[in-house]
Amino acid sequence: MADSRRRERLDQPQEPGRIRLPKFDPEAFGQWSESIARYMGTAKFLVYMTVVILIWIGWNVLAPASLRFDPYTFTFLTLILSLQASYAAPLILLAQNRQADRDRIAAEEDRRRAVMQKADTEYLAREIASLRVALGDVSTRDFVRSELARLADELDEQANRRQRRAEKAAEKAAEKADKAEKRAAKQRKPAKLDEPIDADSYDPEHVDQL
Repeated sequence: MADSRRRERLDQPQEPGRIRLPKFDPEAFGQWSESIARYMGTAKFLVYMTVVILIWIGWNVLAPASLRFDPYTFTFLTLILSLQASYAAPLILLAQNRQADRDRIAAEEDRRRAVMQKADTEYLAREIASLRVALGDVSTRDFVRSELARLADELDEQANRRQRRAEKAAEKAAEKADKAEKRAAKQRKPAKLDEPIDADSYDPEHVDQL
């Protein structure tokens, strides 16, 4: 009695009955609907549908009256095309929604990558600026090249000076050797009585021997 009265009271909501609906995979259904929508958007489907409609109309117009299953006004054909349109519109909308979801995910991923690239670019810009500040007092490549060229020129000049000094020393040594050979030759040559005696090459012992 109490339970029946409680159910009859209008100030308390009734418990909704549970209706069990068939379960299906939304992803599989979405892929199936996308495949149908893509096929309906091809030229092949348009050609096939046109051929079927022409055959349908031609049969129901040219065939004998006893064989016509959908006479003029083509009510059954109109019903089929209406059903096709009524199912095609939701399938196309479902495919568009799935494509919009994919585009949204791709746009979010692109935005995330753009933010990361911007952060990396700003970090690299700061690092390059700090390196420029740190390298402000460091010698540049052109300066190092000019200094090396100057040192090379100085070394070449010093080498040329040493070579000239060595050549002069060799010339002096050759002159001294020539003088020594001439002096030795004069000492070995016997002096004649009627020839004047050179004071530099005078040797008393040699004169006594003569």
